[in-house]
Amino acid sequence: MMVWREQTVPVIAAIHGVAFGGGFQLALGADLRFVTADTRMAVMEIKWGLVPDMGGVVLMKRLVRDDVVRELTYTGRIFNGEEALQMGFATRVCADPRAEALALAAEIAAKNPDAIKGSKRLLDMAHDADQHAILLAESQEQGALIGSPNQVEAVMSNMQKRAAVYAD
Repeated sequence: MMVWREQTVPVIAAIHGVAFGGGFQLALGADLRFVTADTRMAVMEIKWGLVPDMGGVVLMKRLVRDDVVRELTYTGRIFNGEEALQMGFATRVCADPRAEALALAAEIAAKNPDAIKGSKRLLDMAHDADQHAILLAESQEQGALIGSPNQVEAVMSNMQKRAAVYAD
């Protein structure tokens, strides 16, 4: 769902079991998707005489090749977590997606929150903007970060080999 893409912080989906139709499209909206090898996914709408919704087409086309999106949309074929990884729908296949997602979330949360948010803005912008707009945005993001309290804390904590304490 597109609302996940609008969040200012990364969204990590932990997927196991079945993610068909709307469940699959909700997962696509996440920045990162961790799945089990036996997770089953499908663009199931065609089996009910419907088309993908909830922004599914846009999200699928950002992740995988056009011909793959078409095949899955036209057929409703069910695929597993390993195939989802190969196609580009999954970020990682793991035995315990929730534990891995929480561990990654903790790792991300230990970084400068301003740099994380700025990185997400740049990555989201990269789909639609031209290279000049992206270069300008990079410069603006970097200019806002350099010398800021959280950026100084990132440098100091690295130099002092301690955990950073950031202001939200």
